[in-house]
Amino acid sequence: MSRSSLSNDRSRTRKLGAKPRHIWQDAVIRWAKEQSHKNSIKTDVEPLRWLDDHLHDKYLDEIDVNIVQRVQDATRVTGVKNGTVNRVMALLREWQWLDKSPYVRMLPTAEKRICWLTQGEAEKLLKELPSHLETMARFSLATGLREANVVGLEWSQIDMQRRCAWIHPEQAKAKKAIAVPLNDNTLAVIHGQIGKHITHVFTYTRVNNHAWRKALKRAGITDFRWHDLRHTWASWHIQNGTPLHVLQELGGWADSSMVLRYAHLSSEHLQSYAGNAGVVTNLLHSQ
Repeated sequence: MSRSSLSNDRSRTRKLGAKPRHIWQDAVIRWAKEQSHKNSIKTDVEPLRWLDDHLHDKYLDEIDVNIVQRVQDATRVTGVKNGTVNRVMALLREWQWLDKSPYVRMLPTAEKRICWLTQGEAEKLLKELPSHLETMARFSLATGLREANVVGLEWSQIDMQRRCAWIHPEQAKAKKAIAVPLNDNTLAVIHGQIGKHITHVFTYTRVNNHAWRKALKRAGITDFRWHDLRHTWASWHIQNGTPLHVLQELGGWADSSMVLRYAHLSSEHLQSYAGNAGVVTNLLHSQ
């Protein structure tokens, strides 16, 4: 769409008093402004790049079922999973300037299992990581903090004497402060970082990079992301008897539904009921 045609269309809108028409890029700009506060903004922008290849010159009221289907088909051809396609399609449901949103048929998705490492697998991976990633991975496995909170952790957020750290509400995904107790392993990692940077505990800001992927390959670990270190931390907690409500507070989850994903990894709290399905012998039999 040329700048002149867009200008003419807006001029006609002003003269006729009609509802203004907006192009796709208008929606992207507004969406980016409204979502700029989110910690996941960098990840959320990726689907917009895919959509922009198909919609950059389209008016929003021109986006119909046929266009949506073409976008969906084109995205699937790239080899991405149905869940990713669904997130891309979900953006098309969020228009602010349409009287009627286009119908979007969501693709079926399977519930993905939680990826976590055994203690042995974790040690194997740590040995393959370069030193700067190893320290950050050890810290993540000991605290369960998200990637953004690890790379952004400042010395002002740590109290070595009280053996604790904290994540401010604006830094947390759930927008609630997180108290982070520090065990001996965590304190050892932090001691090793003293003097490397004035304000931040860790000096690197990128973790899920080429070095990370090569280390995974050498360790023989597949389908594992940096975020799965958090899943590993939570899984170890549950297996070692940490109650779900305590894990929820430690992990800074907003509600218990997120923590319940790990409940099946421990059955100790159910053990006393395991025999209840046995043959009942004390029933009164009618004569």
